Amino acid sequence: MKAFVHQGQITKVVFGGGTRRRVPEEVDALGCRRALVLCTPGRAAQAAEVGELLGGTAVAAFTGAAPHTPVEVTEQAVDRARSARADCVIAVGGGSAIGLGKAVAARTGLPQIGLPTSYAGSEMTSVLGETEGRRKTTRRLPEVQLRTVLYDVELTLAFPPAASAVSGLNAMAHAVEALYAQHHDPVAFLLAGEALDALVGALPVVAERPDDLNARAGALYGAWLAGTCLGMVGMALHHKVCHVLGGTFGLPHAETHAVLLPHAVGYNAPAAGPAMARIGRALPAPDAATGLFAFAARLGTPRSLRELGMPEAGIAQAADLVVQDGYWNPRPVDAAAVRTLLTRAWAGEPPSPATPFVPDADPDPDPDPGAHHA
Repeated sequence: MKAFVHQGQITKVVFGGGTRRRVPEEVDALGCRRALVLCTPGRAAQAAEVGELLGGTAVAAFTGAAPHTPVEVTEQAVDRARSARADCVIAVGGGSAIGLGKAVAARTGLPQIGLPTSYAGSEMTSVLGETEGRRKTTRRLPEVQLRTVLYDVELTLAFPPAASAVSGLNAMAHAVEALYAQHHDPVAFLLAGEALDALVGALPVVAERPDDLNARAGALYGAWLAGTCLGMVGMALHHKVCHVLGGTFGLPHAETHAVLLPHAVGYNAPAAGPAMARIGRALPAPDAATGLFAFAARLGTPRSLRELGMPEAGIAQAADLVVQDGYWNPRPVDAAAVRTLLTRAWAGEPPSPATPFVPDADPDPDPDPGAHHA
């Protein structure tokens, strides 16, 4: 008999083409009249279009969202929201914009609407990740859960193929870890598997024909599912390593996920048989890690942490940070294992062959597993 706890979602989702044009209706449904529109500098034109759709309801804009949600940037955005007397936040963009919207909401209590332009998935979680002093921390805060997400496939057409590929692998990482998370449940497992199927089918087409609306829809659909199951369950080694490398060395978020995912899966494979079998259904290969490594190569994504600017001398420091306040993981983690994993990932080598693993007992539970989301 299975025993589990399922945590449902409260976010309203509107999915399709041209759904951005519903933003005035959705703002009105929240009872709001003064919106602050957030984005990164690269999404200023799309955010401006959203502002035009809102008319006088868009009372302010902030275009300075940055990767890993630096606290100093959040403080600037909060000042903008307060000076404009905003009563809601609208984030237009990928994980950087969505993350900033969450950070503003955490400090002001304002409701949020998201218009994702990437496959980051953060819009479907109640987790806030922030960076201060080169250290990235995450917290689970129900108050930062977005009220409404408008998935407009048309907004992703401008997403360059290379960026789409690494963002898609980031989404696949959410699905993969949901398969073996500490608090996985049948719904999350089904969503994660469906997300993998959709992303594996869509991403190669997006890479070859970035204006293919059906492929873009498939990738965005997979990203939504991956983000949804990410919001339901805790995470594991892969995300912990990515958080450490992003916060400590400033590595780009999606690219870091793309490089590390096969290595983390290879390490966990002996302790997560059902998850590996489900990955194998989506990516037939001798083993799940090899399948993911080959799929990333097919998409042409970066293969090594060295390419991303990771200093080789930082491997030992990163390994020590990973095991400090570590996330729950199906296979116990120590600094030596992480150093080995990072050394191969730094050099761009294939993931290590799976080694036998016989657990002595269940790993120590994470005291707050829900806090560890991306």
